[in-house]
Amino acid sequence: MDEEVMITRIVAGIEGGGEDESYYHELVTDLRSLLDSDDEELLYRFYGELSRLASFFLRRLSAAMDSPVEGGRLSLLASDAYLRLLLSPNSPVFTFFSPVSFLTLLGSIRRCLKRRHREDLGPSSAAVHESDVRREKGNKKKRGRGSRNNAKHTRHEDSEETEDCNFDGKLLFGVLEELGSVLSLVHLDRFPDILKSLVQTVSEIPVMALELSGSVNLVGLTNLCERILGEVMKADHGDMALIAAEIFKSLTPLLLTGKHQARNFALGFVSRKMIGLARYSSEVKKAVANFLKYLAHKAPEKAEPRGLAVEVIMEIVKTMEFEDQLDFVDYVMKMAQGKPNLRLLAVDLIPLLISSLRNPLGMGSDSGGSKDSWGLGCLDALLQRCSDSNSLTRARALSNVAQVVGFLSNDERNRSVLRQALGFNGEISAEKMKMNDLLLKRCVDEKAAVRRSALLLATKLTSLSGGRFDVNVVKTMGMACSDPLISIRKAAISALSEAFRICTDEIVTVEWLHSVPRMVTDNESSIQEECENVFLELVLERISQAGNALSLDKISLSKNSNSKPEDLEGDTEAMFPEWILAILKGLCNSEVSPWVKKICVNLGKKKRLKPRIALALQCIIKESESFWLRHSMPIDKWTAPAGAWFLLSEVSVYLPKSVEWEFLHHHWQLLDKNELQGSDGQDDEQSVESNSVTWAGDRVFLLQTISNVSLELPPEPAADLADNLLKKIEDFNLHSAEVDAHVKALRTLCKKKAHNFEESDTLVKTWVEQVLSKASKVIEKYISEASKSKKNSFSTPATHGSRRSKRLDSESQKLSKAVIAVYTVGSCIIICPLADTTGIVPLLHTVITSGNSDPKLNNKLPQANTCLKQKAPLYCQAWLTMAKICLADGKLAKRYIPLFAQELEKSECAALRNNLVVAMADFCVHYTSMIECYIPKIAQCLRDPCELVRRQTFVLLSRLLQRDYVKWRGVLFLRFLLSLVDESEKIRQLADFLFGNILKAKAPLLAYNSFVEAIYVLNDCHPHNRHNNNNNNSDSKGSKTKNQVFCIRGNDEKARSKRMQIYTTLLKQMAPEHLLATFAKLCAEVLAAASDGMLNIEDVTGQAVLQDAFQILACKEMRLSPTRGSSSETAEIEEDSGGGGGSGEAAKGRAITQAVRKGLIQNTIPIFIELKRLLESKNSSLTGSLMDCLRVLLKDFKNEIDEMLIADKQLRKELVYDMQKYEAARPVASREETQPVACGTSNRKNRGSGLGPRTAADAAAVRTAKSVLRDVNGGVGTPLLSAMSVPKLKSSSRGDGQSGRPAKEVLESLRRRQSFNSDDEN
Repeated sequence: MDEEVMITRIVAGIEGGGEDESYYHELVTDLRSLLDSDDEELLYRFYGELSRLASFFLRRLSAAMDSPVEGGRLSLLASDAYLRLLLSPNSPVFTFFSPVSFLTLLGSIRRCLKRRHREDLGPSSAAVHESDVRREKGNKKKRGRGSRNNAKHTRHEDSEETEDCNFDGKLLFGVLEELGSVLSLVHLDRFPDILKSLVQTVSEIPVMALELSGSVNLVGLTNLCERILGEVMKADHGDMALIAAEIFKSLTPLLLTGKHQARNFALGFVSRKMIGLARYSSEVKKAVANFLKYLAHKAPEKAEPRGLAVEVIMEIVKTMEFEDQLDFVDYVMKMAQGKPNLRLLAVDLIPLLISSLRNPLGMGSDSGGSKDSWGLGCLDALLQRCSDSNSLTRARALSNVAQVVGFLSNDERNRSVLRQALGFNGEISAEKMKMNDLLLKRCVDEKAAVRRSALLLATKLTSLSGGRFDVNVVKTMGMACSDPLISIRKAAISALSEAFRICTDEIVTVEWLHSVPRMVTDNESSIQEECENVFLELVLERISQAGNALSLDKISLSKNSNSKPEDLEGDTEAMFPEWILAILKGLCNSEVSPWVKKICVNLGKKKRLKPRIALALQCIIKESESFWLRHSMPIDKWTAPAGAWFLLSEVSVYLPKSVEWEFLHHHWQLLDKNELQGSDGQDDEQSVESNSVTWAGDRVFLLQTISNVSLELPPEPAADLADNLLKKIEDFNLHSAEVDAHVKALRTLCKKKAHNFEESDTLVKTWVEQVLSKASKVIEKYISEASKSKKNSFSTPATHGSRRSKRLDSESQKLSKAVIAVYTVGSCIIICPLADTTGIVPLLHTVITSGNSDPKLNNKLPQANTCLKQKAPLYCQAWLTMAKICLADGKLAKRYIPLFAQELEKSECAALRNNLVVAMADFCVHYTSMIECYIPKIAQCLRDPCELVRRQTFVLLSRLLQRDYVKWRGVLFLRFLLSLVDESEKIRQLADFLFGNILKAKAPLLAYNSFVEAIYVLNDCHPHNRHNNNNNNSDSKGSKTKNQVFCIRGNDEKARSKRMQIYTTLLKQMAPEHLLATFAKLCAEVLAAASDGMLNIEDVTGQAVLQDAFQILACKEMRLSPTRGSSSETAEIEEDSGGGGGSGEAAKGRAITQAVRKGLIQNTIPIFIELKRLLESKNSSLTGSLMDCLRVLLKDFKNEIDEMLIADKQLRKELVYDMQKYEAARPVASREETQPVACGTSNRKNRGSGLGPRTAADAAAVRTAKSVLRDVNGGVGTPLLSAMSVPKLKSSSRGDGQSGRPAKEVLESLRRRQSFNSDDEN
């Protein structure tokens, strides 16, 4: 009976019910209650009543489904009732199904998931909501009772707030289940809009449900969505290909999103359902293939979203059949030739395809791999992208090639095929040359990410090629160790170390030793640690293993008593590993040994040096000696392997107990004996002379080793050794390289013999003064004999065996002894500064002042009676020793520093100038105030004719500047600029590092403050008083000729290119705000000075300054970019991510652009206009440079040209004309460059006849010129020819010999003036 009442109420409500929400709520409640009934007859009668009122019923029910009451719960209840009506038994589905009602149902599901209640809002939003509620209550009090509808509306809002907090997930699940069931009854092939909306709604449900993760079961919800989409994919709903395309299109945003649950749902449906259908339906298979292409085109360009797209594509590809996978691989290789974003995506896909799909190299059971395999095709496509125009694509391609090589190299069969494909099969091939060229170019690429990826590729190719790289590639990797970026230096160390780890040939060994150990002085601590680690692994550990493996019973070499030393060299190399001798020899190289010492010190302080290293070196030396003796060779001709004694002397500092005294004593006696035999023997003099330097070096390192282990020596042998060393020092016949070692070793032994520090100092001072006394006698005797020999000299030529010949030999020996005596004095003063030098200083003064004709010094200092300047060794050593004495005596230094400065300025001996520069640098540390006024004279050596002196001066002054002993004031900074374009490559590299790394961090404003002054100084131009004053104050004692040494005069191409190289280096160090300020300073101090007459533009130097200013203003380094101010590492990270910078950087870039525009309008353009009029009045050739500069500056502000050039309309028209012609000629020029060589003849014919590709550009220019003339002459009479400052002449490129030619001066001026009718600029 209740059901009958409900039917009556429902029908009555449909026919005459209201429109408020209470009616809809009652209708939905009655309808759901009635559908719960099991009485089929009752339902059948109900269906009949509804069928009669179907249109009215569906309209009412749709309105209920569209109701926002109760937070969308009413609409969801109405949707549930509608779906249950369709699913009820014997229901007339086609009568009750309506497209509008179904779309409303889908909308109710969306609204249910998009709800926003108070708990989802933030604290601020909640406070705003509370204030709105209070304001609403106040408004109700003012209104009074209000209307009934307002009360209902308020009640409904309150109910929405209360009900919204209780989300009914069970109801939503029921609706979705019923929706899936309805799809089996209703076929949507006739309703494409409904089908599309259904697919879109179901696809959006997982994304919207993520916000309600605490209120709904996401797993169950996604399962229901998969079921619904699966029902849609049935053939009853239309063309499966179209349905699949619609589903794929709707799922694409989910697949590319970063929300894992939604992406997993979409990916799971595609991988399971769609791929399963594709196996049985060709239409779905085609749709899947097109979907992958669609995903590729929709993939974002930024790194992280692009990575998600690549991941999704690969997951789908893995589930496809192999034939379909190969089809997609072909499409990816075509993508690699497409647009930039597709090329980048293809580069990311290829390594994953090779690593995920089977048999990439076509390895069959019988064949060794196919050259036409899809894997090699992909690899070739990647290699092509390594030279892509986009830097990000290049970097990704290089790193992915490295990834592919690493993956394929794991399988030996793939390894052989890959080695052959890349040309690393031991033969010279085109593939190998191509790979070497690729590495050479990319390792020096302008982009940091590309360089790092290239080094990574080189690391991977090392194992594949066995380290057999081209010598240029190895050197390029070594150069990368000095890259400004930390990450590049790390990658270079890793790449070169990997090559050295695998291959130990001479090329790789030498490059590694010259590139990696020096990084121990890097500013980055992690690079220092890496350098120490690889040195310990690749050098010290290898030497330890090789030395400890040696054993007498394992050496089986032939014993031949008649062997010669040169015959045993091959046997000696066979006794040791082939690489051990090369490593040891490389360690003692003069360019490598300082870094080796530093590394050994660092490892020793960290206690990472093991005793087996010292034992191995001793074993190597012993075995070398034993091998020599077993062949009955004379021991006086034996030398230890080069570098063995050197490395032992360095590691023995921290391993004194690992070195045996018997070993040291034996070899000291052996080397000492060899020296005596070598000096007295007359046979085989050439062999003895060749070994003398080696013996001297070995004795030095042996003495250093003895000094290091002196605390472990027995007392008696130590005393005997000390007496022996003192006798050898007092004989003054040692090699100069041995003197310091003997002196230091004797000092160390004295400390060992003494009981306390005071006693040791007394002992050292005693024997030092004893040595000084004997040395003074030797020097004094030589000076007196030299004076006598000068008086008694005669010019009779000496013959062999004559008295004169013997006397010359005797004088040569005395000179050598005097030189060693002077050198010994300096070594003794260094270890004992308190020693008495009153007897030696006058003698040294006599030597260094001999032949000095300066009257000022003649009055201050006594002169020598004889000229010893011709005795170059003695003269140079005297200056060096005097410098050492001055370092120990400040009063003496104050007297002699002027003399050092004078000699530095006038000396013709490069070796002496080099020593004096070192001495002056030491004086600067100890006596900074005394030496400060001589810094310009020291800086003068930066332009010394000798490269060694220039490099030494540069290094020493750089160190003083870094340690703040010298300030960047006056002309010192300008003196350093020319080192950037020095003839020596080493000096240029040092200068680049100084300006690019050290000064950029230590003095960032230096380049900006001195930039304009540098332009004048480099051109030797002095138009302003301040420049003249600076030069007069700083170089008042110099001459104009000396100042010109530090300038690059001339307007020739070589001079201009050198100056521009200096300018661009300085501009690269400036921040964006400094570039703006520099721009303004150039306009104010150069361009404005020229227009005001302060800069003489008729002078050659003035013209050069003005032309340099034009080139600087137009160069690319002067342009501003948003990331200019960021650090190199930050810019590198942005480059890797593929992003264009954050919003902050973009805002900064826009602000900078506006500042540039404002500066151009307010300052630059008026100056250019005035200067252009001046240049035209003088018919100057610089007018062309000015117009070129303006064109470059204004090409980014084409829309603002009218505003900027409002003061000179004619200039505006000329610039517009010039820029249009330039833009029109540029594509034509690019086409001409890309034309094949075979077309050269026809092009020459066209050019000869005056026709050709430039005709279109000329026609466009002529049309523009006509419009210009119309605008200029509109309403204005043409001015008289005499009133024109410069005739508007059109240049002609024809070389015919017509009569009536203009004067030669006119033609010359037109030739200098770069006419704007020419379109040959690019």
